[in-house]
Amino acid sequence: MLQIPELLAPAGDLERLRYAINYGADAVYCALPEFGMRSAPTNFTPEQLSEGVIYAHARGRKVYLTMNTLPTNEEADRLPQAIKDAAAAGVDAFIVADLGVLDACKTFAPDIDVHMSTQTGITNWAAARAAYNMGAKRVVLAREMTLQDIATLRDKTPPELEIEAFVHGAMCMSVSGRCLLSNYMAGRDANRGQCAQPCRWKYYLSEETRPGQLYEIGENENGSYILNANDLCTAPFLDLICKAGVDSLKIEGRMKTALYVATVARTYRKAIDDYKKDPALYRKNMEWYKEEIGKCTYREFTTGFYFGKPTSETQIYDSNTYVKNYIYLGTVEERDARGFAKIEQKNKFSVGETIEIMKPDGRNISALVRGIYTEEGESQESAPHPKQVLYIDLDGEVEQYDILRKKEAE
Repeated sequence: MLQIPELLAPAGDLERLRYAINYGADAVYCALPEFGMRSAPTNFTPEQLSEGVIYAHARGRKVYLTMNTLPTNEEADRLPQAIKDAAAAGVDAFIVADLGVLDACKTFAPDIDVHMSTQTGITNWAAARAAYNMGAKRVVLAREMTLQDIATLRDKTPPELEIEAFVHGAMCMSVSGRCLLSNYMAGRDANRGQCAQPCRWKYYLSEETRPGQLYEIGENENGSYILNANDLCTAPFLDLICKAGVDSLKIEGRMKTALYVATVARTYRKAIDDYKKDPALYRKNMEWYKEEIGKCTYREFTTGFYFGKPTSETQIYDSNTYVKNYIYLGTVEERDARGFAKIEQKNKFSVGETIEIMKPDGRNISALVRGIYTEEGESQESAPHPKQVLYIDLDGEVEQYDILRKKEAE
């Protein structure tokens, strides 16, 4: 029987939680303002977390809460209340890296599962087994493991222990994200959710006796990106990850847009479902997966460590520029009585343009923009102002949670 894992998607806020679920995720992971490895202001309040859990559970999906920073003494004093609030909201699991947080979760919410975060740095079966013995239901593997490493770990750990692995998204140039560069250069601690991503910056060489003179390190005329990692994409070998015994396929990206979350979740959902139906169907539809993944903003792709240690040719590239093939126009909040799509506009588009309606079921429908109207009913020829609420008349049928996008001009 085929091993069909859970699809786990990021949810940076309540909107992205809904899109992750509607576009195919079996579960989402998110955070409260404290204790999560992404400290952006768009994290969930306790009230929003409760609302998100209700939304997910009503559709048979799960919500995991990240509590995977390394708390200070002062923060540890606030842990019990945060855990109790999350338990009251009904989360399905805590994702932790610190042993004190693990113990606190077991003490104040003993009925809720605990997953050991990738920040724990689990790279072998002995560490995974130790985590299980301490009460972990699941281990989120370090990104540095190969397919063979994972298969060996699976073979040597209790079958009740679940295994989660990253399948898509940004990669860190440090082992399991244990980086001090951001803290040193920008005063923002990556291990406390504040990474400034200095590995994405371009660098030159400076010589002590020649102040003000910068020398190229040798990548290209724009500088060197010797610390900059490609993005992970495993869609072409998802079957091998399933065969290695992985129980949950994790998409990185709590800081990414709803378009990114929906696009990647929908693509991997179809790949998983195709593989479940027939491995031959999965191979047949490979070009569709690649094409769809390419419609959200990304860096060049890598296979990560799955086939062994990456080389400079497969892991590091000479630019920090994102590839952007499609422009995100907005998400459909509702369809009104006229059949118009209500959106909060993200990027400019105009009457007369042909755009694409991206649907949760996998369809992409071309549609002509016949009209753009403000909340007051005034007609306008274009939508140039971000965050403006607009009503769009399209010649294609739209529903709530559809996403509007258009191809980037060449």
